[in-house]
Parts: sequence; C-alpha cells; structure tokens
Amino acid sequence: MPKISDKAIQMPESPIRKLVPFAEGAKERGVNVFHLNIGQPDIKTPEVVMEALSKIDRTVIEYSHSAGYESYRKKLAKYYQGIGLDVNSEDILITTGGSEALMFSMQVCLNPEDEVIIPEPFYANYNGFAKSSGVNVVPVTSKIEDGFALPSMVEFEKLITERTKAIVICNPANPTGYVYSKEELQVLRDLVKKYDLFLFADEVYREFCYEGSPFSVLSLKGIEQNVVMIDSVSKRYSMCGARIGAIVSKNQDLIKNALKFGQARLSPPTLGQIAGEAALDTPQSYFDEVQVEYQKRRDVVVARLNNIEGVICPMPKGAFYAIAQLPVDDAEKFCQWLLEEFSHEGSTVMFAPAAGFYSSPNMGMKEIRIAYVLNEVDLNKAMDCLEVALKEYNK
Repeated sequence: MPKISDKAIQMPESPIRKLVPFAEGAKERGVNVFHLNIGQPDIKTPEVVMEALSKIDRTVIEYSHSAGYESYRKKLAKYYQGIGLDVNSEDILITTGGSEALMFSMQVCLNPEDEVIIPEPFYANYNGFAKSSGVNVVPVTSKIEDGFALPSMVEFEKLITERTKAIVICNPANPTGYVYSKEELQVLRDLVKKYDLFLFADEVYREFCYEGSPFSVLSLKGIEQNVVMIDSVSKRYSMCGARIGAIVSKNQDLIKNALKFGQARLSPPTLGQIAGEAALDTPQSYFDEVQVEYQKRRDVVVARLNNIEGVICPMPKGAFYAIAQLPVDDAEKFCQWLLEEFSHEGSTVMFAPAAGFYSSPNMGMKEIRIAYVLNEVDLNKAMDCLEVALKEYNK
C-alpha cells in the first residue's frame, strides 16, 4: 500500500473541529450542545444578498476571470475608498475565501523553509497554511496578563534571522479579540521597513470593532510595496459559505504572480461573487445593528466568565471571540469531558481548546477560545453549563 506524504501527516488538525465527533455523540444521546467553538454567526445574511441570489437569470453558471469579476473588483475598490483606503481594482485579486488569499500570498512571497513571525495565539489555520506552503512559523507570544497586546518590537527582533521574510497579524484578532492601535502598527511598520519584510494583515473582522475604528495596514506610509491585506465576506456579511475572499496590495508584482495561482484553480466561485458584489449594497444600519448585538453578547460572556471562580478573561475589543483561562490542568481534556460525560439541564457546551491556537509547545493548555455567536439567552445557558461543569470537574 502506498504511503501518504510527510506533509499530510504533519498537517495539524483544526482545534475548532477536532472535537466534533464527541459533540455528535452528545447529540445522539439527546444532549443539546451550545456551539461556542466556531465563528459561525447566527446573524441573518443581508437581504440584498438573498434577493440577488434569488433573482439570478443566468442559463449557465460560468467561470469568471481568474482574478474575479471586474465589476466586483471595481465595486469592492469603491468600498475600500469609502473607508479611506487608496485601493483600485487592479490592486485586488478575488479568492476562494480569506484562507486561499493567505495561502496564495504565502506561496507568492515565501520560499520553502522561509520563516514567518506571527504573534500567538493566532487563528489556528495559519499553521496549516504555512505547512501547505512549506513555510516555518516562528511565534512571538502575547500574554493573557497583558490582554494579548502586541509584543514589544524587541521580542520581534530577537526572532529575525536571514530566513525571516514576513510577519502575519490579524486585526481585529481571532482568537483574542484584540485590536491593534495605530501606534502599535506604526512601530510594526518601522520594523518591516528596517528588515524589508512582507506584512500580511488579516482584516476580515474590520466591521467588528467596539472601541473606536480599526486602523488598516493599507494606511501605513512608506511600506506600500510590503503590505498584503487579506479580506473576506464571511463574517462581515454573515455569509461564511459563500467562500469569497480577496488579496489587496499595491504591490503589482505580487498581484500578477498571485494570478498564476488563481489561474491554476481556474476561478473563484461564481455564485459567491454574485453574493459578494450584492453585499456591497448592504445599508450601514445593518452593521450598526450587528455591532450593537455582538457588543451585548461580548459583555454578557465576559462578565459571566470573570464571575466564575478561577476564570480569567480579558475584555475583547473586536471580532467576536474571547480567550479564557480556566482552573483546569488541560483544557482539551476538559472540553472533551464536557461533551462525553457532562450535561446540565439537558445541555452542554462546546469550546475550542486554545492550545491549537499557539505554535509554541505547551502554551494555552488551560485556555479555551469562545465564539460568542449565539443569542444572549443561549449564551447565559452556556455559561451556566460552564460554571456547573467546572465545579463538578474539579471535585
């Protein structure tokens, strides 16, 4: 029997989905599971999107241009211009989700065995994207005691070698909810310029910022050719299944070469692009209502968590995630126990163990990521489950 590749064996499992079989087992036993493990919003997709999809009058669902429909890219450029970013349609390549955008960017900008520095904890799939690209992740650790603020540039510089080619950030951050300030990003800009690195910035949670407005890396002066912004429709418009993202960069060599990878996969999803283009007509009132809703959910979850003895949870400033440290020795074992052995009033709760959001070994062992994507009633019931479960577990 032929052997599968070393790369496949080394490809990390998703900490967000690895406990799914245990959740399915709980449901088969009749236990209700509150899913706080995955960032799947329950907010309705904008009506303009659903209307556009219902009125498709095409007789063929054809390939688009490999860079995405020109009409979509032009309209998307106007969206960026509307939030003060100097972006033209030629600066945009439409991708199959933000995931493909980051993978294409890594493959275009980095050679096998090159190194990319990423503040941890970070979106777990960055590990997988790097592994797929043959790139080595070098983590710089942010601490729960500091609210997961950006580590000092001294800590970054300690890690820079001749192999270092890029830095990756997520702003607002998944999984911590931290929002990097303009001042933090300007300091990071100086480092990028000093060592002539690429700066990849995942900004898919831009519309979920609860204290002021986020500062985009595309606004950083002096490193325009170094910056690659990753975007997506998934969370902004609550349409994760559309699988539409984008690479946005003023570096035309990067865009031109990323197009080669786009041609290899032919085109981004046609129906997703139709939905994405329609979504750009979403009224501001939609985002205002969604932000208020998520802020209420955040406040409920963080308050409940910090009222549980032994739990520590910094206040997230953006996105819809929080990292909480629990009074347990192994959060993954606890999360599995919640699904296999525990229920409270017929329910249990599913979290994502946070160790999978770190690259450094033995980090985040007591932490969980919480996606506060359910309504307030269910969130309170989920927190009831957690509070009771911790008492039982620690007996």
